[in-house]
Amino acid sequence: MTDQSQNEGSPDDPVFEGVYGPFTITSLDRREVLGYRLALLGLALAQAGLLLQWALWGSRGLWPWLVLMAVGLGLALRWIHIYLRPLHRALQLFWLLGCAGGVSLALRSGQAAMLETLAADSRWIWAVGPFFAALAGVGFKEFFCFQRPEAIGVTLLLPVALLGRLVGLLDDRTTFTLLAIEAGLLLILTLRKFPMQAAADVGDKSVFAYLESQRPPSRA
Repeated sequence: MTDQSQNEGSPDDPVFEGVYGPFTITSLDRREVLGYRLALLGLALAQAGLLLQWALWGSRGLWPWLVLMAVGLGLALRWIHIYLRPLHRALQLFWLLGCAGGVSLALRSGQAAMLETLAADSRWIWAVGPFFAALAGVGFKEFFCFQRPEAIGVTLLLPVALLGRLVGLLDDRTTFTLLAIEAGLLLILTLRKFPMQAAADVGDKSVFAYLESQRPPSRA
């Protein structure tokens, strides 16, 4: 995260008292929060659409939903507010690795048969798993900040479903059921965010400013 938005305020922006001093929530902050929430909503709808189409018509032709999921999570991680920059970068790295694994799966099996191949050979979970680790990280962040029960459901159900399938403890039906529950919880989590004030998602910007001030200067 950067502190650029603190330098783009106006006298009409609300002022809050943070741990390390006052800060304002600017129009740029509000746009970023809206972008984050819309990206999460797109991700949640894409995941729900994928699972619904899979349940009704089978696993063929689901790759557009996967693209929408990748774009949604990528944009959400672009605009998410996390105090610790290394953690933010780690989630973005997991997203990138998971997307790369998805591309490898598509090249190996063809776009139309990606999920069919994944279901038949659980070893591919190693390739795409980082994507879902990033999503679980978003769920953990939401639970840590707002203590929403649906957030902890997203955080826990994803690794339980995928790791359980990977090691052979869960069959296809159980894995699908857990993922469907997680998708529903993610959609609930996302919809509940829209009535919240933008300041809730921005957090204490004085903490961001303080952490930035503690970073060693970059070498040109």
